[in-house]
Amino acid sequence: MGSFGPIHWIIVAVVVMLLFGGRIKLSAVMGDAAQGLRAFREGLKDEAPPAPGNLVRVASIAEPKVGETIR
Repeated sequence: MGSFGPIHWIIVAVVVMLLFGGRIKLSAVMGDAAQGLRAFREGLKDEAPPAPGNLVRVASIAEPKVGETIR
């Protein structure tokens, strides 16, 4: 009950690789994630909401045209 199985050793190895070495370091992964979030927030700020006068009404398929009867 006290010994580690193969899956436990794999998990430990992945955690050690992320923290201390390998090509993919935890600091690099978190830095990339932070840059992505920052770019996403800036993208949301740049978009202006549509002006109320520019809204276009789109007719529904089930909506009858003027003078048309529904069968």
